[in-house]
Amino acid sequence: MISQDNGQENNYIEEEKLPETVEMNDCPDEVDELSDEEESSETDSLADQLEIEKQKSQELKDTHLRLMAEFDNYRKRTLREKSEMLKSAGENILTALLPVVDDFERALTVIQNSDDIDANRKGVELIYEKLQSFLATQGLKVIDTAAGTDFDTAFSEAVTAIPAKDKSLKGKIVDCIQKGYMLNDRVIRFAKVVVGE
Repeated sequence: MISQDNGQENNYIEEEKLPETVEMNDCPDEVDELSDEEESSETDSLADQLEIEKQKSQELKDTHLRLMAEFDNYRKRTLREKSEMLKSAGENILTALLPVVDDFERALTVIQNSDDIDANRKGVELIYEKLQSFLATQGLKVIDTAAGTDFDTAFSEAVTAIPAKDKSLKGKIVDCIQKGYMLNDRVIRFAKVVVGE
């Protein structure tokens, strides 16, 4: 504090009492030891967590590899089964066609030894009907391409177009060159037809 007395300047400075300061050197060593212990504990904890995460990662990797191997085996197995199924399906159809082949062989033998044309023709027609009925049981149908029916590109392919004799035949089928077939309502061979124009 500064005070003035009778024109004289007397400077009195009172010292303010400051709180005692604590120096770092005065701290006990236990604090440093605790922080070292805490650091060590925290490091151990982090190391443990890291090890746990590594184990989880390895387990996930192993699971992923096992699943990939199982999927690859499944894919190979299904392809093999599909291939075998297709082979056996063809085998079943061929086995069912063998009686028709036998009938044709008998018919050829009879035709060579017989002069009766009508009997030979009827025998071949019977074999043809037997074959047609077998194919129908397998889901095969002939596409209707009778003369005068409408030309439909979904079922028929126009090989050529000829001038129509009658206006009513314009855009209609005039003749069928090759029959078309459908298997279970799906065209497997388009009919080849002549269309009137």
